[in-house]
Amino acid sequence: MSKLNIEDKTIQELFSDKNADFLIPDYQRPYAWNEDECRTLWEDLFAFIFPDNDKDKFNDDEYFLGPIVTFKNNRQSEIIDGQQRLTTLMLLLRAFYDKFENMKDEQSITTKKNIAQCIWKTDEFDKPDKNRLKIDSEVATDDDKEEFLSILKSGKTNSSQKSRYAKNFQYFQKKIDKFLNEYPGYFPYMPNRIMKNCILLPIEAMSQDTALRIFSTLNDRGLPLSDADIFKAQFYKMFSGKGEKDKFIKKWRELETICSEFFEAKSGSPMDELFTRYMYYERALMGNKNTTTEALRKFYEKDNYKLLKNEDVFNNLIELANFWNNIENQDSDKFSEDVLRKLFVLYYAPNSMWTYFTSVYFMKNKDNDGLLNQEAFNDFLGKSIGFIWTYAIMNPGVNALRGPIYNEMINIVNDNSITFENYKFDRVKLKEVFDYYKFNNQRPITKSMLAWWAFMNPQQKLLNTEIKFDIEHIFPKNRQNKGEENKLVNLENLESLGNKSLLEKKINIRASDYRFKDKIKYYIGYSNNRNQKKEGTDIEDLLKLSHNSDDFVEADIEERKETIINKFLDYLEAYKLLK
Repeated sequence: MSKLNIEDKTIQELFSDKNADFLIPDYQRPYAWNEDECRTLWEDLFAFIFPDNDKDKFNDDEYFLGPIVTFKNNRQSEIIDGQQRLTTLMLLLRAFYDKFENMKDEQSITTKKNIAQCIWKTDEFDKPDKNRLKIDSEVATDDDKEEFLSILKSGKTNSSQKSRYAKNFQYFQKKIDKFLNEYPGYFPYMPNRIMKNCILLPIEAMSQDTALRIFSTLNDRGLPLSDADIFKAQFYKMFSGKGEKDKFIKKWRELETICSEFFEAKSGSPMDELFTRYMYYERALMGNKNTTTEALRKFYEKDNYKLLKNEDVFNNLIELANFWNNIENQDSDKFSEDVLRKLFVLYYAPNSMWTYFTSVYFMKNKDNDGLLNQEAFNDFLGKSIGFIWTYAIMNPGVNALRGPIYNEMINIVNDNSITFENYKFDRVKLKEVFDYYKFNNQRPITKSMLAWWAFMNPQQKLLNTEIKFDIEHIFPKNRQNKGEENKLVNLENLESLGNKSLLEKKINIRASDYRFKDKIKYYIGYSNNRNQKKEGTDIEDLLKLSHNSDDFVEADIEERKETIINKFLDYLEAYKLLK
């Protein structure tokens, strides 16, 4: 177990320690507190220090400001949690410092000296060196960090400075001026009591990983640092060494913007999802078939973050993000109609493994313009759909899929065709499984099959992935319970694949549990009593049923089920996925 150093300290004890050397590391996010947070801090501190506006009612109690999580990196304490509070406290103390410049009373002189020891490093005679701060910032995406350091050194801002640092410092200056005018006799007490009675809990871990875990456990106000924040620091250092810091920051921000628009990470940040998808490409290049996938940070930190010190890797990440952005936008300039149709089907895949598989395919097969041969890509997607769909039924669970997919990832990077040679399916056995499989709505594969079936109709137009689709029971559930004619003999047919279809959520609400003949108008579209046009479904299979039938009974369900299953088996055969 990692050793932790934990001991509560006053601000003065923590900041004035001769060895205190705080670093806000490059992977941190920019300073985010604004005037609202500063106002809350000031008012809370004032109420604590001067109960009922009376300095004599102070009972020498303690005010807890929260934990500070750090880890020692060489001689510096990298701040993992507490950046906002430490930065703001430094600005507050600096705003107090200059007000003591012309005060000659003993209390003021002592207080000024104590503040100086909190802000600046001192020599052996405790003389502060105003060019050597107790805190430094290397935040890669914070353009204003130099302004923060300048304010601490000089105590000056100007009207042109618009950073949060400058605005918050100016806020504290105004509050201190007002305080000095209203309570001149109280003045030294406030900074003195802030330093001696306000408590922080510094938690010093022995490693960055431990510190980050602690932060994730403690923090309930903000987002913990993502893996991508850590990775950003490595790229930042690499580009800074080349004199291309600004270029990197610009590209990173663009990358974050792209990813935030369409990546929905299961955990971590959208950028973490990008790094995850790219990881599988690098794993495949290494020939790694291990079905136990290591944690994201563990993968990239190998060999002292070797991958993240390579500009080609960063460019690969940009290309991969753009590829997925083009998919999300259904870009017809980048993809053929057939490809876009299959990508829509994959949008309803029973698990996310296809995104990693497709990422590897793209990285290996893209040309210099970041484009793919559409015919070959279409074949890849078609085969992927067939295999993933079938495997999800025969071997439920995403972990089961890892073995065959990881093998094929390696085939891809070695310029071999994907065949799933060791995982072919037997048509007869597969037919038996499909016949008795319970396609319940709770199973992801149900919607997957319906999406596939929708696009087996060559007349089916491309659908927008932003449209919300429900699973429609064509023969309504409640028809069984109302004593009507033509009830189902076999109740299992109610949840049969033959009785289900994708249907736009808004139309599904309108159609409710009406009988098929009463739902037809909702399927095909109608005008209401106010002559408002209500659009019908874009699912061609439902439209065909609506135009060709005036009822949908048990025989129709059974016939449709057989058709779907046999067509799917034919599909697998066409892609050579059957024995």
